[in-house]
Amino acid sequence: MFEKMEVFRMAHALAQHAGARQALVSQNMANADTPGYAARDIADFAVVYASDDGGQMPRATRSGHMLGHETRLDFAVAKDRDAVADPNGNSVTLETEMLRAVDVKRQHDRALAIYKSSLTVLRAAIGRR
Repeated sequence: MFEKMEVFRMAHALAQHAGARQALVSQNMANADTPGYAARDIADFAVVYASDDGGQMPRATRSGHMLGHETRLDFAVAKDRDAVADPNGNSVTLETEMLRAVDVKRQHDRALAIYKSSLTVLRAAIGRR
């Protein structure tokens, strides 16, 4: 039962994705007045997580671990295709970026809730409260 803790891996990946996306949202907002700047975003978490080939292989989570492969989700940054550029070439709209920031906050809160709930279930299973 305790050999495969995929729920913790998934919650960690969800939090990493939220952090990476929040960094892009903040960069987009910081460059809202930069001529020629194109709004950028990363793929949804479901797409990124489904493409992760980690599976059940041993993982090297620290530099000292041997015989495992390091797992990193690939957050490919791409230009936002739905964004419409202004006459100066900038395609950032602050309203869209604020909505993305709210979505990222919800995603991070969801990752924390999954992690906390899983810890509660695990503690109950081993007899600790």
